[in-house]
Amino acid sequence: MFEKINSKVVKADLGRTGPIVSRRGSMLFYSGQVHFAPHQIPGAGGAPGGMGAMVGSMMRSEHERTMIAQGNGQVHYGFQGLALHVIDLPQGGQVTADMSRMLGYTAGMQASIVSTQSQQGGGGGLRGALRGAATGALTGNGMFTTQLSGVGAVVLVAHGELIEIPVGNGPVVVDPQAFVGTVGNVQTQLQSAMSWRDAVGRGSGEAMQLQCNGQGVVLVQASEEKL
Repeated sequence: MFEKINSKVVKADLGRTGPIVSRRGSMLFYSGQVHFAPHQIPGAGGAPGGMGAMVGSMMRSEHERTMIAQGNGQVHYGFQGLALHVIDLPQGGQVTADMSRMLGYTAGMQASIVSTQSQQGGGGGLRGALRGAATGALTGNGMFTTQLSGVGAVVLVAHGELIEIPVGNGPVVVDPQAFVGTVGNVQTQLQSAMSWRDAVGRGSGEAMQLQCNGQGVVLVQASEEKL
């Protein structure tokens, strides 16, 4: 559904794909009669007050970054000169991607935003991790993921080629900054190996780890650079 022009640019023919949801700022150029509008992904609410409000606020900020393209024309997408990877999903397929790694997808797919559970290996746990994310320390590092299912296509962004790691014979543990996404029935769980205060003090990405279980593939980039 997405045609790769080169490693950094893809094209969508809206007459064939239907509407396309994309990251704001990823449209490079288009031809034909195309209209763009803000897009809302389900799941932005969050319970009022406390931790629910913090989660909801973070999710809403991500929703504001998406646009939907509709009409009859050809739209070319790219983002910061990064490598683009197209995943075509058959019926019953599922892709889960770190929110910062998602460039776009066909609008007919079922989409939602989910948070990864955090287990407390030391002090801090989910509450400490969310506070850190609110200050930018964990933004785009596996804290929230976009989950897509159904028939369609997804475009992910990464620093270079992706490494595909099979999941099925026990868990696979990934550095959250290297995590791009999963394909198949894979569950991700964010874990803290030490207290949040220790993690910030040491400046170590390995203080937070993403454990992947289930049946499918984990997509990892050979870089820990943030997007």
